Amino acid sequence: MLNSILFITFRWLDVVDILLVSIIMYQLYKLVKGTIAIRIFLAILAIYLFWKIVSAFQMQLLSEILGQFIGVGVLALIIVFQQEIRRFLLLLGSNNMFSRRSSKLMKLLNVKPTEKKIANINPIIIATKSLTATKTGALIILDIHSELKFISTSGEKIDAHISSSLLENIFFKNSPMHDGGLIIEDNRIVAARCILPVSESQSFPAHFGLRHRAAAGITETSRAIAIIISEETGKISLAKEGNVHYNISIDELRDKLEEEIN
Repeated sequence: MLNSILFITFRWLDVVDILLVSIIMYQLYKLVKGTIAIRIFLAILAIYLFWKIVSAFQMQLLSEILGQFIGVGVLALIIVFQQEIRRFLLLLGSNNMFSRRSSKLMKLLNVKPTEKKIANINPIIIATKSLTATKTGALIILDIHSELKFISTSGEKIDAHISSSLLENIFFKNSPMHDGGLIIEDNRIVAARCILPVSESQSFPAHFGLRHRAAAGITETSRAIAIIISEETGKISLAKEGNVHYNISIDELRDKLEEEIN
């Protein structure tokens, strides 16, 4: 038995297998790094490796107990890591290689992809500039690449054309809809006062408030982008893919938005 453990024959397929597993594990680690889930991830990985060692030494009773735990634990993993799994699948889906192949497939099937465009960003820029000057807190979500219908149903439905005056009135301090996020889709304000998922990253800067954490959360779980205006400082931030670009100027905001919609 000892010889079979120490002298293992490696095929080139085994090397590819190990390489692919390493890449997947690294990508998963990047997704959960800095969150509470990393501790659960490392604990489950340690149990799995221990189970493999026990199985290699043919310790049948302990191996069977750990095997049952691992088998049931798959369902628990899906529940615990549902946000991370969503982000991992989103990462695969947004990969250039997959995007090109999916577009070719859609062409072969004669399916026209739904493109969401925000052609006119001027009202957003004007409203942002005005809200910044008065230090009025705001959180605007631009649903350009993804579907946020479930999120939009959590707020007040508006369904109106984008206008700077409407945006300013919604985020007015005494307005009943100024809390939560406002979602813009297809050149229309879809809903306001929406409840957004909050980022659970432990490395998130402490000086950021709930708006910034919510903006990071919604951009972690979707391909949307978010504009944040701080109520304390009036500074502008832009969130994308869970990262918050803090204290950007109006011109920088315009450039980043034009880059996204073009």
